[in-house]
This record gives sequence, structure tokens and C-alpha cells, in this order.
Amino acid sequence: MLRRPRARTDQARSNRWTWPWILRRLPWWTAALLMAGGCLLWVYPFAWMVAASLKSQLEIFGSGLSLIPDSPAWENYGRAWNDAGFGQYMLNTVIVTFATVILVVLRCATAGYVLGRYSFRGRKLIMAILLITLVAPTGYTIIPVVDISMKLGLLNSLTGMVVALSGSAHVVGILLYAGYFRSIPKELQEAAILDGAGFFTIFFKVMLPMARPVTATVVLTTFLATWNAYFLPLVFTFSRPELRTLSVGMTAFVGENSTDWSGMAAAATISLLPVVVLFILMQRQFIDGIAGAVKS
Repeated sequence: MLRRPRARTDQARSNRWTWPWILRRLPWWTAALLMAGGCLLWVYPFAWMVAASLKSQLEIFGSGLSLIPDSPAWENYGRAWNDAGFGQYMLNTVIVTFATVILVVLRCATAGYVLGRYSFRGRKLIMAILLITLVAPTGYTIIPVVDISMKLGLLNSLTGMVVALSGSAHVVGILLYAGYFRSIPKELQEAAILDGAGFFTIFFKVMLPMARPVTATVVLTTFLATWNAYFLPLVFTFSRPELRTLSVGMTAFVGENSTDWSGMAAAATISLLPVVVLFILMQRQFIDGIAGAVKS
């Protein structure tokens, strides 16, 4: 009589109490209620913020956790957009974010292509240095960044902000591209070389279009990081408030003796809506890019 291997039996026992197994053993309505409760815990803060943006200052503190305003105060959005200058802040944020995303994608893609497809002396050292920068706190680099920007005449400008935000390591994007490009068969590159294609032709017309899932992932992560960046934009707009981004502009609602909570909630809702819409549109490509890079 044949016996099952012990390793497989142990593995089956270890997997017996994992969450997917438990959910499969529960009735469908129980599993649905558990997942709905978990989703509610994540969605409720955002829903409360949207509800607070339609309440008055007194109603925010008097209604507690209620999500339904007594009388929707749409003027909060007008106050945030016009009086607090969030129309200009939105334009500044869009310019800085899109320029940063383009520069980061080009830089990460080219660096990842070289590190993933070519073997050269010092390649492992470069990879080690990139990995070390993952544990370096961002605050430690702000002083040299500001000093270099000041010497180049880029301080207090949107151009300097773009250069500072796109000039950081972005190690995750480089590693994602390197892993994806490494998984592409060499025969494809060799066929392009035989057809007379050069380095840049192969990269821009063959390799980069194939890395579309990774590009979507890098675009989304860079967009989120740049759109929500606070420290660098704050330093670069000290003397020019008209160049503030949305995250820095939130300080306009904080006064010396009081805080406009309803206006801040409306401004936060305005700033978060583009992020939510972009993530909904690109979530499939984001998951495919992460899975493809990890699999390789």
C-alpha cells in the first residue's frame, strides 16, 4: 500500500487554516458579510471625508459618525476652489505630476533595460547601491537637494520641483523594469539586431512597448507619490505661495486660532478624486505589472 509523502501531508495541514481555506468552508453569505465588513472599514474614512465636505463647521462636530448631512453645503467646494486658491494649486499639481511621471518612466525604463539585459563590470555593485538607497530616509537628502537646486537657480520654481521629485532613486521602478526585461527572450533582440536596429530603436520600438504592464505600474506609483508629495513642494514654495501643490495648499485652512475643517474636507475630496479615478482605470495593469516582474 502506497503512502502519501509526509511533506505533502504537512503542507496540506499547514494550509488548512489559511484565510482562503476558511472562507471556502463558510457559507457564502457569511463570507460575503465578512468581506463587506472589511471593505467598510477601509472605505468609511473616505466616505466620512466626503460627507464632512458637505457639512457646516458646527455640524461636523455635532453629527458624530453620521454620513448624511442635514443640508448639503456645496459652497464649501466653492470656498476651497476659489477663496483658498485650489484652482491654481490643482494646475500646479497637474503640471508637476505629469512632468515627473514622464521623466521617471524614461529614466527607470532605460536603467532597468541596461541592468536587466546586459552584463558588465560593476553591475552587481550598482544593484547593491540601489538596494541600499531603499532604507535611506528621504529627509536626509532634502538639504543637498535644496543646496544643489539653489546653486542651479531652480529653487522656487515648478521646474526645480520636477527635477527634485524625478531625480530621486525610484529603485522600485528600476527593479520592476529590470526584472521584466530580463524575462524577454534574447532571440527577439537578436532578430532586431539582424534587421539593422540599433540600441535606441530596439529599446523604444521593441522592448518598451512590450513592458506596458510595468510602465502602467510605474506610472501609477509615481503619480501617487508625486501627487501626494508634501516635504519637497513645501520647501520649494516657501517664498512663492502661488506655486503650491494641493498637499501643501491644505495649510491654507489652518489658521492661528481656528481651522476650517469643512473647507479642508472639500479640498481633500477635490485632491483625492483624480487619484481614485486613475487607480480604478489602471488597477488591472498595475496588478499585471507587479505579477509579471515578480514572476520573472
